[in-house]
Amino acid sequence: MFAKGQTVISYMEQLAPKYLAVPDDRIGLQLGSLQKEIKNILIALDVNDEVVEEAIRVKADLIIAHHAIIFRPLKALNTDQPAGRLYEKLIKNDIAVYISHTNLDTAEDGMNDWMAEALGIQSEGSLEDVHTEQLFKLVVFVPKTHHQKVLDAVLGAGAGHIGNYSHCSFNIDGYGTFVPGEGTQPFLGEPGKMERSEEVRIETIVPQGVRNKVVQAMLKAHPYEEVAYDLYHVDLQGRTFGLGRVGKLKEARTLREFANDVKNGLNVEHVRVVGDLNRTIKKAAVLGGSGSRYVNKSLFKGADVLVTGDIDYHTAQDALMAGIAIIDPGHNAEKIMKSKTAEWMRKRLEEGRYSTEVHVSQVNTEPFQFL
Repeated sequence: MFAKGQTVISYMEQLAPKYLAVPDDRIGLQLGSLQKEIKNILIALDVNDEVVEEAIRVKADLIIAHHAIIFRPLKALNTDQPAGRLYEKLIKNDIAVYISHTNLDTAEDGMNDWMAEALGIQSEGSLEDVHTEQLFKLVVFVPKTHHQKVLDAVLGAGAGHIGNYSHCSFNIDGYGTFVPGEGTQPFLGEPGKMERSEEVRIETIVPQGVRNKVVQAMLKAHPYEEVAYDLYHVDLQGRTFGLGRVGKLKEARTLREFANDVKNGLNVEHVRVVGDLNRTIKKAAVLGGSGSRYVNKSLFKGADVLVTGDIDYHTAQDALMAGIAIIDPGHNAEKIMKSKTAEWMRKRLEEGRYSTEVHVSQVNTEPFQFL
């Protein structure tokens, strides 16, 4: 059995929920349809002509990429132009394209955590907060016979986390009353007669990211034909998600040694380095993509070095004067997402017992050559 398109994307959005993206980021389905079976998925950093040819070779129905193929609203689709030809080839071969960008950067166990792990950075937090998770209160009334089953279902789906405590809930005994209407098939009582049932009121906290999952688990476990429950927003802060990561290294390194660690950890042949190569590095920051505007934030967080791409000349000069080193492995260092995303997706598909195959793009989309 092959997974439907919407099922694949629901897995992807468990890893990188859309609400974690920065405002106006171009994410989500950008081309094609998800209303089909997905036999093969290709995970890529960028979508260019070579990647599309690769997708055709592996018979991909869907490309999941990090960088958008449509950045601005299209005024025309001219197939005489490079972008138009690319879109035309994708459409003719029925290949959908889904983008997970800053939401994947921000996500817990996403891009920036992968990069930090690869560099031996023991993350203490992000460089810039992007999103604070909303919390909801779930209240559901359950017959005593099914109290534990429903409670286990909602807590198992991710409800009940308060700080470092899990499985938090409050349970109150009481009585529920109802009159089943004509045509109903009630779990308790008879149509047209008042029923008075011993019930338990379950209350628990539900984080925004698992809200739908918790509700579905509750409805599946609950025996009633019509479930009485409330789900409302509470004025409490959940987890905070952000861009970049900062933390101490597992062991102190010289800038030269750490630059080599970056090359090996991120699988890049060359890096640009700003700073004294013999200085000691104890704490580092990392941010995938373009991180010029995060130099001061990294300095404020106590980092000795910032690892990020697309550093310009004047930013490098400012960093030298400020006393923070920079290692620039290039924007393409984000290619670490290909194997990591594929690993995540394979596990979810295996758990769902789907036969859908996941392929990692082998195309090198680095546009620069170093002579």
